[in-house]
Amino acid sequence: MKLGILALVVGLLGVLDLAAAHAQPNAVSEIVVTAERRAGGLQMLAGGEAPHVALVKRADNLIVAVRVVCDTRDLNQRRDELKQTLANMIRTAADDPRIELGLGTSVIGRFDATMFDAVIQPDDEKVDTSFAIVVVKTHVTADDTFDSATGRIKAFIDKTPKVGRTEILRDDAWNLTIIGPEQYRGAIIAKVADDARATASVFGTGYGVSVSGLEKPVDWRQSGPLDLALFIPYQLVVQPLGR
Repeated sequence: MKLGILALVVGLLGVLDLAAAHAQPNAVSEIVVTAERRAGGLQMLAGGEAPHVALVKRADNLIVAVRVVCDTRDLNQRRDELKQTLANMIRTAADDPRIELGLGTSVIGRFDATMFDAVIQPDDEKVDTSFAIVVVKTHVTADDTFDSATGRIKAFIDKTPKVGRTEILRDDAWNLTIIGPEQYRGAIIAKVADDARATASVFGTGYGVSVSGLEKPVDWRQSGPLDLALFIPYQLVVQPLGR
């Protein structure tokens, strides 16, 4: 897509409308962001790096997976203890507006009492042991530090009543989530347009830009303990107008 500097914004808005319409069905999905790039780095530029224009924002939630495990010998009693502990987790989270529970590894969905039988699994490596994996999350505020956000989740795990021989074991990996990343497409494209105008102006009258890649989905990387950088993997080339 080649645009003169005066036509840049019009072209970008056309891409925005098309992409927004395409992305709408999944606009509210809560996506897990890890410190690693998205799978395979497929959305990165050819050189393997993200473009320098990005929208930096706080993550929506900090999350951690917990393994709720019980090794009571009797199977029925073991499952009952696990279900009671899971129910206690739901009740404890309901009493704290800063804590929510979910399920999933790349996209986080809801978790409730109707799912107990589905999430409880036998441990293939330990006899007379069953477990369930649940995601605990806390909303990240503007004033949060990594310690304050992780502290809320640790406190939640500590105060949740554990029944019988059940334990709640926290994973070592803390991750961030973003809800509906495509909703930020317009703001990202606006930053790209501002940067394109500024870049072309340095070269003086008669120069514009060539932009490609804006049809790609919004991508992201972690830019701080609780912050994300959202971007579209575009490429921009300054060139004389009329080419």
